[in-house]
Amino acid sequence: MVVLDATIVNVALPHIQTALGFSGTNLEWVVNAYALAFGGLLLPGGRSGDLLGRRRVFIAGIVIFSLASLAGGFATDQAWLLGARAIQGVGGAFAAPTALSLIAVTFPEGPPRNRAMGVYAGMSVAGGAVGLLAGGLLVTFLSWRWVFFVNVPIGLAVVLAAPRVLGESERRRGRFDLPGAITGSLGLAALVYGLSNAATSSNGVSHWGDTKVVASLVAAAVLLAAFGFIEVRSPHALLPLRVLRSRDRSGAYLVSLCIGTALFGMFFFLTLFVQNVWGYSGLRTGVSYLPMAAMILVASLAASQLVNRVGARPLMIAGSILGTGGMFWLSRVTEHSHYVSGLLGPMMLTAAGLGLLFVPISLVSLTKVAHNDTGVASSLLNVGQQVGGSGWRC
Repeated sequence: MVVLDATIVNVALPHIQTALGFSGTNLEWVVNAYALAFGGLLLPGGRSGDLLGRRRVFIAGIVIFSLASLAGGFATDQAWLLGARAIQGVGGAFAAPTALSLIAVTFPEGPPRNRAMGVYAGMSVAGGAVGLLAGGLLVTFLSWRWVFFVNVPIGLAVVLAAPRVLGESERRRGRFDLPGAITGSLGLAALVYGLSNAATSSNGVSHWGDTKVVASLVAAAVLLAAFGFIEVRSPHALLPLRVLRSRDRSGAYLVSLCIGTALFGMFFFLTLFVQNVWGYSGLRTGVSYLPMAAMILVASLAASQLVNRVGARPLMIAGSILGTGGMFWLSRVTEHSHYVSGLLGPMMLTAAGLGLLFVPISLVSLTKVAHNDTGVASSLLNVGQQVGGSGWRC
């Protein structure tokens, strides 16, 4: 639900613009308001689960996300919708990392966790593609408001089921690192904002020299440097350095950033290409992504079985090669290409690579992490994807 929301709204943007009178510049805030809140609060969200109980924080995040979705669906002006989108991001920032950490503490390392990660990875990566299809269906047959309303029954079902199927983790003694939370959240938010606005404008002029972009990136550097200084000295660090001491784990976070950059950029440009060049409708565009979503799920489940036999590194290498090859093949698509001969093949190859990558990355990022650090370790994986998803336009 959280990943799907990153793309489902994109399909409805033209309808939202017409209904609420957004200008072209203000319309981007329908996406950015969510991204800023989500990216900025991931670290506090993950750490809150470690301190307060993961199931409790997970349910709270889903409740916030669902109520904000309901409010967004009823929006009658721009400020109302943007406020709802920001609150959605807050809920997502608390739900997403605790969902992954709940898997880590519920399933022991080995085949049980590998299978669970396979399902998690398939849902996470395929959510982007499914969001495009769902958005096309909803705006075609119902209304743009339903891209928000659709989250409410899902969230309600999750909230009712969670106490019955999820065990609660023990609350950990310790204080919340408020200075770290403030500097880290503001630093990540400034970084996401700066990268999101460093794309080219409608007249083709680069935004890199824009005052607000330069100021936000400088502020991000200063705030994140201050965050690092605070974390080194704090006895109750929001991001304990022990989580980053593993070279394998840090490498997994870096690869996660690269995947976020590639995945969101691919969906964005392909969606524009097939609609503006090939003349696809929003619904047809979503349907065209279905084989890709299915391949991601199949490859993720296969990776969950293979990781015990061959290890994480060979799968990550194979996935990187396949994904790179698929994206290079996608770059060869032209206005004269056809879906089956020009797009389906490279999309399936890319999907196979992404599916093979995501499971071992998730496993490596949580391997040998103490239970009281799984929340922050999970949030770092999400931070990588979110920063990458904001920075691909650069």
